[in-house]
Amino acid sequence: MWYARTSVCSREHAREVGTVSVSSAEAELSADERAGLELVRETGGIHQSDFWKELDVSSRKGSRIIESLVEKELVDREDTVYNGHNTYYITPTARDLDFRLLMAGDMLSPFIGEEEVDPNSDAFSQWIMNLAYQD
Repeated sequence: MWYARTSVCSREHAREVGTVSVSSAEAELSADERAGLELVRETGGIHQSDFWKELDVSSRKGSRIIESLVEKELVDREDTVYNGHNTYYITPTARDLDFRLLMAGDMLSPFIGEEEVDPNSDAFSQWIMNLAYQD
């Protein structure tokens, strides 16, 4: 996924430039829900069967946390099969993604595609120059 490849910008920097939104729904999260939301955001997406293990909670509690985050529209849940079992894949909602971090002026980052980017290419150099000289 593209957002997994854009880790050049640290989470701290993202907070500084205001790209991680703090909605009223987030302000009301329990500690477990907040930890779950952070896990989903940090991974860019996680299978529900791994989610509760990573949080060190029961599968039942993990399901309740995810259900709450889905109801508050902070994460999306999609049916999938993982390791031969039916489960869900949990991703951050699209509104949590700030596409401005991928732009330099009117140029989209060359890191978006699936192919490897040549750091010596003109596309990369132009994108870096636009990034350096934007207001």
